[in-house]
Amino acid sequence: MQSRNSSRSRNSHVCPWWLAYTFDNPLRKLFHRPQKMLGPYIKEGMKVMDIGCGMGFFSVGMAKMIGSKGKVFSVDLQQEMLTIMLKRAKRAGVSDRIFAHRCEPDKIGLDEKVDFILIFWMVHEVKDQTDFFSQLQSNLNGGGKILTAEPKMHVSAEDFEKTLAIAQYVGLQLCGQPPIRFSHTALFKID
Repeated sequence: MQSRNSSRSRNSHVCPWWLAYTFDNPLRKLFHRPQKMLGPYIKEGMKVMDIGCGMGFFSVGMAKMIGSKGKVFSVDLQQEMLTIMLKRAKRAGVSDRIFAHRCEPDKIGLDEKVDFILIFWMVHEVKDQTDFFSQLQSNLNGGGKILTAEPKMHVSAEDFEKTLAIAQYVGLQLCGQPPIRFSHTALFKID
């Protein structure tokens, strides 16, 4: 495991694991309900990916939705986040369907094809968004979707429009902007 300081020095854009407790806590269920937010996109038996999974708020929620025949690939840069996420998954009784993967700052590093990808409040931490969205596109099954949400408190509408343009440049088609509290959103599919 890396210390708090070594994680931050490698990539100063990444939210430190210990700060995640400020927004990833029981009160979050009042604003972000995984089943309600993701229900239109996730079905039982699907393979899904949670990029920047943090402490597992959405990974655990998605694992409940996909059932025992599905898989959740929970991806994060910080081992501390993955460790906490796996403990939460075990407490929730869904650890058998969640697969933790530690990525690199510039490489997701998974060859899995999935039906749905969630990128929640983390694209603004990515240095090369063109490469990032290209990698995600290669992980998506035909007919699959990518939902991204960015926090309005950190990302301006103008910056989010740039992110949308980059995703479309690499071949993703914008097919909706579902309402998610405190967030700019975009739903993509392969063009």
